[in-house]
Amino acid sequence: MELLLPLLVLLLLVPLFLSVRRQKKEVDRQRTLQDALTIGDRVMTTSGMYGEVVALGETTVDIQIAPGVVTTWLRVVVRDIVTEEDAESAAAGSAQPADTTEASGFDSPEGFDQRGPESGRQ
Repeated sequence: MELLLPLLVLLLLVPLFLSVRRQKKEVDRQRTLQDALTIGDRVMTTSGMYGEVVALGETTVDIQIAPGVVTTWLRVVVRDIVTEEDAESAAAGSAQPADTTEASGFDSPEGFDQRGPESGRQ
């Protein structure tokens, strides 16, 4: 019985210590990545938007998301620097048929409007 309390404390502290350590490593990795940004890098933001770095400030980064469309973001939103291999694998993984109802063979019941309940109201 005397060993039970120290064992319980140990069982609670070890996972806590490991999770804090993992978080610290991730924060250091993000800080290193954001400090290493250069003009011309293709990046992905935390919201999932892809773009190319066109200007760097002390705390901001200007990202071109389309030809002639430049947006300003905080550096902390840059999640990753994207390589050509990453972009190709992401594009290949998201390829799906345009109409999934036809691909699954689902036929809608008669009188059922697939546009939703508000579509038939006036």
